Amino acid sequence: MTGPEGNAGDAEQDRDPGLQPERTRLAWRRTTLACTVAAVLAGKSALHGGVTPSGVVVCALCCALWLCFLVMAHLRIRALSRTAGPPALAPRHAAAATLCTVALAVCAAVLVF
Repeated sequence: MTGPEGNAGDAEQDRDPGLQPERTRLAWRRTTLACTVAAVLAGKSALHGGVTPSGVVVCALCCALWLCFLVMAHLRIRALSRTAGPPALAPRHAAAATLCTVALAVCAAVLVF
C-alpha cells in the first residue's frame, strides 16, 4: 500500500489482477460462441434455397472468417492462461479480431436481407 508520497510505479507492481484474466477468457469464449452461431446461421441461410455458386462462396467466406477468429481467440485464451497477469493484446490482433467479427456480421446480414 502506498502513501501520499508513493509513486504510481509501486502501485502497478502491487496490483492484484484478481479474476480479470478469467473474465477476459470467458469473454473471448462467449464471442467465439456468438461467431460460431452467426457462421452456422449464415451458412444455413446461404444454402437454404438450394446450392448456388454465390451461396457456396458466401458460405465459404463465412467459414473462413469464423476459422480466422477462432484461431485468434484460441491463441489469446492460451496466452491468458500461461501467465498470472494478462499480457496486453497487440493492436494488430485486436484489429484482426474486430475485422473478422464485423465481416462475419456483414456476411450474415447480407444473407438475411
